[in-house]
Amino acid sequence: MKFSKLYAPTTKDAPKDATLPSHQYLVRGGFISQVGSGLYNFLPMGKIVFDKIKNVVKEEMDKTGAQEIQMDVVTPAELWKQSGRYDVFGKELCRFKDRKENEFVLGPTHEEVVVDIVRNRINSYKQLPLHLYQITTKFRDEARPRFGLLRGREFTMKDGYSFHEDEASMKEEFAVMEKTYTKIFTRLGLDFRAVEADSGAIGGSGSKEFMVLAQNGEDDIVVCQNCAYAANVEAAKRAPKTTAVQAPEANFGKFKTPDMKTIDDVSAFFKVDPFYSIKAVVKKAIYVDKEEVVVFFVRGDDELQETKAQNACGALDLVDASLEEVEKAGLYAGFIGPVGLENVRFYIDLELKEAKNLICGANEVDYHFVGVSMFNFKEERYKDLVSVRADDRCACCGGTLHVTKGIEVGHIFQLGQKYAKAMGATFLDKNGKAQPFYMGCYGIGVSRLVAVMIEASHDDKGCIWNTQTAPYVLDMIVSNSKDDAQNAFAEALYTKLHDEGVNVLWDDRSERFGFKMKDFELIGFPYALIVGKELEEGFVEIVERKTLDKTVVKKEDAYAKLKELLA
Repeated sequence: MKFSKLYAPTTKDAPKDATLPSHQYLVRGGFISQVGSGLYNFLPMGKIVFDKIKNVVKEEMDKTGAQEIQMDVVTPAELWKQSGRYDVFGKELCRFKDRKENEFVLGPTHEEVVVDIVRNRINSYKQLPLHLYQITTKFRDEARPRFGLLRGREFTMKDGYSFHEDEASMKEEFAVMEKTYTKIFTRLGLDFRAVEADSGAIGGSGSKEFMVLAQNGEDDIVVCQNCAYAANVEAAKRAPKTTAVQAPEANFGKFKTPDMKTIDDVSAFFKVDPFYSIKAVVKKAIYVDKEEVVVFFVRGDDELQETKAQNACGALDLVDASLEEVEKAGLYAGFIGPVGLENVRFYIDLELKEAKNLICGANEVDYHFVGVSMFNFKEERYKDLVSVRADDRCACCGGTLHVTKGIEVGHIFQLGQKYAKAMGATFLDKNGKAQPFYMGCYGIGVSRLVAVMIEASHDDKGCIWNTQTAPYVLDMIVSNSKDDAQNAFAEALYTKLHDEGVNVLWDDRSERFGFKMKDFELIGFPYALIVGKELEEGFVEIVERKTLDKTVVKKEDAYAKLKELLA
């Protein structure tokens, strides 16, 4: 491709709302254009990158025996009502009616549709397992679209769905997909981790996210320094926290603690470490048909992890409870404890189970209990609630945990029988009995990966593409477009490389050399070949974009050197 013919409208200025490098550089470099809030068009170079990523995903998926299909973006609302998600998914689900008042949704995910495709068509265990996937447009009506392609409303995903006769088969496919995703992201040249994750609105018994490590990542990832353990902070676990501080000794009793409403106040008053106190966190849980105040108890030196808390109580959402709502529930802010707490739903962190010598609120203004032992609570009260932090200990090996940033690019789920049961999708097992399918679900953000490639590799000048995903692997820059000798050399080399299938861009524009170099740095082609004045002396220059290092080579050696670099 000649640059003079390429539609790549580069600009000096980034969009006003662009805060991340990927958003800024993809717009400035002429890869994408914004058409509306959270809506983007892919321009020629953006489409090349997109297709390269898409092809890697498709190649690796096809190797596993998964079969590609295409499902409609527009889905009858009835299918979502059958699964029970129509009312609980939230405002991100775009609902609308056609001219006949039939209800539809724009699919953000396709579990319901694929179940409908399979039910009454797969009738026997002999037809299983089956894995169907697609690479197609999705839509989520994000409340705050931002970060360009990382948080848009319309996006492209690879979503796959597998059907199985039992849990063992489902887990086998889950393991296959974990290996396949590892191959995909390795081929794309990304630094990533597969981490334990929360299943969120998709549901299921287990899931893993694939996170690309990036400074501007929107997720916190907990990683062990000694072993392979890694998890999203929403699902991270740790070894039970311990302390060398001696426990306070006191018989159970109630003490007056005037206006002592915080952990720091109470710890200072009793001269004890916060480790031996219990913190109450009050939230309002929102369900389909009601709202209620729920209390969560963690150690005084821990913090509540809200996704874990939401999962514990099964709420659609958790928000802070107002003082008025707290008082209406019969609670006294600053003096709430699990002992004797009635008429309010509450949960206790697992690490407090059977703990002794604790201090907690007495559910009475200006009073706390001391000498509390956590022995007499029902098993269902105890949940994993704490937010794992840096320097906590790994539950697998005891090593030190640290927290880093990551961007989610893939997510795999063990769905179990959730959707098949809800939608009446069954098959006949080996005994001739009707059983709901076991399912797995596997997603990759294909359009999101275009932005992730830049978040993972850029500098203050622009993008830095690797050879796997670059729109063109070589930018051939003619310093003086009016110089016949420079043009002749460039054209001969361009033709030779192009004929051998090398993806080359020839910058033949009548622009200043400095302008062309600025575009090379902004767009981020892996290499540039500079054909300039040195050609008269028999030399050309190769520039590596990643380091901006320059190598002078003899013009007759340029072809061999480029083939070596681009192999």
